[in-house]
Amino acid sequence: MLGIACDPLQHTSMYERGSDDSEDSDGEGGLGNVSRVIIRPPGQSGKAKRGHLCFDAAFETGNLGKAELVGEFEYDLFLRPDTCNPRYRFWFNFTVDNVKQDQRVLFNIVNISKSRNLFNCGLTPLVKSSSRPKWQRLPKRQVFFYRSAMHQGHYVLSFGFNFDKEEDVYMFALASPYSYSRLQSYLNVIDARQGPEKRFTRCVLVKSLQNRNVDLVTIDQVTHNQRSTNRLERSFIRVIVILCRTHSSEAPASHVCQGLIEFLVGNHPIAQVLRENFVFKIVPMVNPDGVFLGNNRCNLMGQDMNRNWHVASEYTQPELHAIRNVLKELDNSDTYQIDFVIDLHANSSMHGCFIYGNTYEDVYRYERHLVFPRLFASNAQDYVAEHTMFNADERKAGSVRRYCCERLSDTVNAYTLEVSMAGHYLRDGKTIALYNEDGYHRVGRNLTRTLLQYYRFINVLPMPLVSEMRLQGKRRGRPRTHHSRSRSRTRYEVKPRAKTTRCHAPISYTNLSICYDSAGGVSSDEGGYSPTRPMNIAPGSSSFSGYRNYRRAATANCALHDQYSLGVCEHQGGAGVGSRSKRGAALLTMEMPVPPGVSVPPKPYLSIIDLNQLTRGSLKLKSSSFDADDRR
Repeated sequence: MLGIACDPLQHTSMYERGSDDSEDSDGEGGLGNVSRVIIRPPGQSGKAKRGHLCFDAAFETGNLGKAELVGEFEYDLFLRPDTCNPRYRFWFNFTVDNVKQDQRVLFNIVNISKSRNLFNCGLTPLVKSSSRPKWQRLPKRQVFFYRSAMHQGHYVLSFGFNFDKEEDVYMFALASPYSYSRLQSYLNVIDARQGPEKRFTRCVLVKSLQNRNVDLVTIDQVTHNQRSTNRLERSFIRVIVILCRTHSSEAPASHVCQGLIEFLVGNHPIAQVLRENFVFKIVPMVNPDGVFLGNNRCNLMGQDMNRNWHVASEYTQPELHAIRNVLKELDNSDTYQIDFVIDLHANSSMHGCFIYGNTYEDVYRYERHLVFPRLFASNAQDYVAEHTMFNADERKAGSVRRYCCERLSDTVNAYTLEVSMAGHYLRDGKTIALYNEDGYHRVGRNLTRTLLQYYRFINVLPMPLVSEMRLQGKRRGRPRTHHSRSRSRTRYEVKPRAKTTRCHAPISYTNLSICYDSAGGVSSDEGGYSPTRPMNIAPGSSSFSGYRNYRRAATANCALHDQYSLGVCEHQGGAGVGSRSKRGAALLTMEMPVPPGVSVPPKPYLSIIDLNQLTRGSLKLKSSSFDADDRR
């Protein structure tokens, strides 16, 4: 398999030992994962015979703490808890060898800590062997998840298996593992594969507590002219930050991240447009120590890293501390502006993929926050809108999306993208299509396509012309049967329609002039911050969120410069990213004289965007206009 440095199946076979090595398994388990523990029936000792199973989890991403023989063919397996944290026990990955031909066994994982999961809804363990290296799911009829009276009422995962080859070494796992070594090998491969034009750069952001690399991948082909920006003109270079593998057991998130990286560094036209206009900062493995040790959620110190962003220390969580410094530098930069912070996760209790977002008191910021999930839902067939949630739960205050919402500028949209470990429902609503590695890669590609649609939706990128879309449709080579047929033998000459100038208006704005008395006469459009949010630094807030707000307050006397205001949403033809034309600024600032004798209705005190029109009308019309281009 691509990117695997060493296959753990290669060093667990007991037949590769020397003839003088001892086969006694006494004391081999010790603390932590089992290391080549041979389970013998009662009353037997000496050299292991064929059929005395040998369990091993002393390898990267392995997790199995203990194995016991409780019947003639039944084994109780105990998962090793996370390092320094006995609360989390769900991830498992171990190998079995020294099997006998057609030997049937029943494995019971008896100490699973998470009772709410998908084991009764399509999720089954994965298995592969040394002669069949492709992961396969066990049949659902062989997997049972139930509350067992024999195990003090705890939930037990039981699955039966038939070993069909004596020479093979079998590996069982909760999901397809994605190890730290595989990530390093994959990054080395794509780094050596890129040509003279550097499409991405790779650097070590920080070292983990066990001295492992926390890589930062920067995908950037923005020209030098675009880098000569001015903060007062609001012509920033937009940055998209992608974080992955904060929880070590969520290996599907790494497959999604790999699909996203492969698409962005590839030759697809969408990837080329994104590279030339935006900067991607990707941290593919935030918790390398937890991944290497085979933990479920925690790092080496036993801390859940997605609950400690607000209290991260450089001594206990150096990875989070370094990423926060990068976000701080980008947020206070005069050249860059963070648009997205997307944290990739895997979910073991729900199907499909979905997004968690935040809620805001500013209705305009909240409506802007809803646009990307709705576009992603229209672009991905496996998206489940019922699982999408927007909240401001204090219990999740330490997560990255809550941290970025409170500590970074108001232009940042922070999301958590969840993808199921099992699969997704098809259109009939009954059949479940299970994910594989290609399915997770597709989720990453859909994420990049949605980013392009989002920036076209807010008119940062120009819309493709109709003639270009027709040419792209012809390049697909559709069969002749898909073309329209003339019902009459008489052919009429169709004259071409005269070209007219058209302006796209995806969002219906009634009026964007807002007056908040509580904000001291400062509109929420000025600076893009919430009117209820104070300008001074609140207790417990970040020390680097005030720099950008200070600069915005200094320029509040100039024309309104919200990037989502009506003047910015005018079609610019791709001339600049978020820049306002002089004519649009003049039209917004000057007041037209009112003729005498004409009654002018009073100006609305507050008016908002029509959300129904945004979600049902304009969004569908906007999405369908470039489906032909994005799915090419």
